[in-house]
Amino acid sequence: MSVAEILRNPMLILTVLFTVLVSCNKNEETSKPNIIYILADDLGYGDVSIYNNNSKIQTPFIDELALNGVMYTDAHTSSAVCTPTRYSILTGRYNWRTRLKQGVVSGYSKSLIKPNRITVADFLKDNGYNTAFIGKWHLGWDWSITQTDSLDIDNLKARPEVDFTKPIKNGPNTHGFDYSYGFCGSLDMPPYVWVENDLPTSVPTGITKGKSGQGTWREGLTADDFTHEQALPEITKRTVSYINKNANQKKPFFVYMPLPAPHTPILPTEEFQGKSKLDNPYADFVIMVDRVVGEVTKALEANGISENTLIVFTSDNGCSPAANFKQLKSKGHNPSYDYRGFKSDIFEGGHRVPYIMAWKNKIKPSKSDQLVCTTDFFATVADVLGADLADNFAEDSFSHLSTTNLSSDAPKRESIIHHSVRGEFAFRKGDWKAIFCAGSGGWSYPNINIKKSVYDTLPTVQLYNIKNDVGEKYNLQVEHPEIIKEFKMDLLKIINDGRSTEGVKQENDEAPSWVQMGKLEEIGL
Repeated sequence: MSVAEILRNPMLILTVLFTVLVSCNKNEETSKPNIIYILADDLGYGDVSIYNNNSKIQTPFIDELALNGVMYTDAHTSSAVCTPTRYSILTGRYNWRTRLKQGVVSGYSKSLIKPNRITVADFLKDNGYNTAFIGKWHLGWDWSITQTDSLDIDNLKARPEVDFTKPIKNGPNTHGFDYSYGFCGSLDMPPYVWVENDLPTSVPTGITKGKSGQGTWREGLTADDFTHEQALPEITKRTVSYINKNANQKKPFFVYMPLPAPHTPILPTEEFQGKSKLDNPYADFVIMVDRVVGEVTKALEANGISENTLIVFTSDNGCSPAANFKQLKSKGHNPSYDYRGFKSDIFEGGHRVPYIMAWKNKIKPSKSDQLVCTTDFFATVADVLGADLADNFAEDSFSHLSTTNLSSDAPKRESIIHHSVRGEFAFRKGDWKAIFCAGSGGWSYPNINIKKSVYDTLPTVQLYNIKNDVGEKYNLQVEHPEIIKEFKMDLLKIINDGRSTEGVKQENDEAPSWVQMGKLEEIGL
């Protein structure tokens, strides 16, 4: 039929228009990729073999992901420890804006995410996604606590009484996840109970305590269906099952898969014990984590959805000293690569992590030195979808889609605020990093636990040129007071504005006492 004939027939015109609209809507829906976010726990920058030419641990599945996507070399977690980083991933907001100014929450803590806080899962759900959390939560949720002990529930030694027959509140299902399966704290923090869609799968009747050394976990209530050694395999099995069930459905899916490994307890299963040949279970556990990534990518291939799935892989902070750095270095392996410090520290080893974003045959393989933070996931997926972010959420999230071959006009991240386990701050912009505390701010030497007569001699401000001095050996704060002054003002502005992105000023959560803010104000510059 000719165009002229169509134009003479009004009904045909309406039919053609309807067909075009339906086709556009269908294309818009199918263009939304599935999204999987795999978060390792305490995996060091140097533990991924493609990031470390001298690595004695081989990670072929993670390496393959990097070879087929963007491998970021200047990516950082928002904190040098677990809970705060997880908060920033899901909310696109710096963790220290919450009530948690230092440390982590316990397995009995109440939810760190406020009920009205929009998460990336909420956002994706509103944009037509099925959403799932499978793994380690460690952001607190509200157990049905019937009686507390003498300790605050945020204390890692607290053992309140809980009615495990009742649903939890303010957990993953409250914060945007249609399906959830996981446990509340770290794998070494009781209670050891699986919770599926807000309901414990079993009432704990026993008490377990991990063996000493790297395989240890704190003594606590343990459900009959909870086995520490099988936690990682169970999470993998559940995730693969979810992929199989939701592949090629009408709605795309988002899976947030925070792993409990290679964090303590370091428990590689029999298949992986000794596989690294480094005489260290940690190295074996890293190889097991790599296999988990392989199981996920194989499931995508098997279902024919690799080309419509965006995968992000990273770690929640640097490697923990529980890995036994001294022993690993005797074998020629350094989990922190060339960087100073480890988990907990304000130094690079505490927060610089492997970070990979892959989307098969959509994102061209490349390497990027763009500054990236774990808060940036939220804005990046919004950019992928072409969706706008409101002023009152994702306040510290910058899209890094422009580092790929996909089009983006979103502003890039130009600076980042680092945060240590003790709540100490550092500010990075360009090649320079100012640290507003003495020592490591964490567990590595020098720290607050050394002799007071020694600690008091340390400079309370440090300045390093990260490009020329990746090991943070040469403190240049005396030579460049103007940089310290500029960075202090930048840091205070971002804190007080309640955001680091453009937009209307927002409020930080209530903070009756914030020691680090006092320290910043005392710096007379």
